[in-house]
Amino acid sequence: MHSHADHELDPAQVVRAGHARRLIVVLCLSGSYLFAEAIGGLLTGSLALLADAGHLLSDVASLALGLFALRIAQRPATPQKTYGHTRVEILAALTQGVALAAVALMIFIEALERFGSEREVHGLGMVLVASGALVVNLIGMRVLNAGRSESINIRGVWLHVASDALGSLGVIVAGLLIWQLGWLWADPAVSVLISALVLFAAWNLVRDAVDILMEGAPGSLDVEEIREVLAGLAGVVSVHDLHVWTIGNREIALSSHLVAPPGGNPNELLREVQALLGDRFAIQHTTVQIEIHDGDDPDCAGACDLPLADPSIVA
Repeated sequence: MHSHADHELDPAQVVRAGHARRLIVVLCLSGSYLFAEAIGGLLTGSLALLADAGHLLSDVASLALGLFALRIAQRPATPQKTYGHTRVEILAALTQGVALAAVALMIFIEALERFGSEREVHGLGMVLVASGALVVNLIGMRVLNAGRSESINIRGVWLHVASDALGSLGVIVAGLLIWQLGWLWADPAVSVLISALVLFAAWNLVRDAVDILMEGAPGSLDVEEIREVLAGLAGVVSVHDLHVWTIGNREIALSSHLVAPPGGNPNELLREVQALLGDRFAIQHTTVQIEIHDGDDPDCAGACDLPLADPSIVA
């Protein structure tokens, strides 16, 4: 016996439309300042500023990818893709994470080559250009902030922008040190720091995206707690074959077998399970099979008799 809690598409589409508007705004901001920062890096001779411009370029690519993934994710489900296209956003987040790691590696290698170099760097120009980049990044973070808890795709873009903001701040510090104290080593040193920050953000994003694609349980849920709560319901002898995974952004699914004693009301038990999972754990897509306890094996192991009732309930 199964119970399916269908999620409505319209609210999700509204949320994605809001995410798309945010991405477009930040894409325009970042794209407009990209060329200014690249030219500023060439004119000042600053590797840190060029690295920050390269990071801003990856931001623009990440924003474009995130926007594309949102458009694809809005497509309805098909007979071949019964869950729809929501995991395109997860794939986009994974791609963003890998791109972040590649940017970090390139910055790090170039920074190592710059240590010990006496190449002239204009500190004041670094400060001015990087300050403009910092303002652009802070605005972008503010625009994207409302959506990053709702979408790993938006979170990936937000991480790009946030790490770029930290990079811009680092460039400002390096520029001040060069301008006021003549410390040319501050330029590659800040570049190494930027690469470390970018790599850390990339690792977290890739880890979370891979975890979803591998259908791991969401980090916000304790599967053993769910098992204990279900086993504690009146009319449940035991719980087995419990699986919890994430379909897409904030779309959590669960499947399980519940063993119940003879003579109970399986339909009522299904409704109680559905309400419990939705209210307490925010799990709206559930597939639950109820098996009647045969008196020998409390876990049934697939040998229980199915209840003689309506074979399916769809709520």
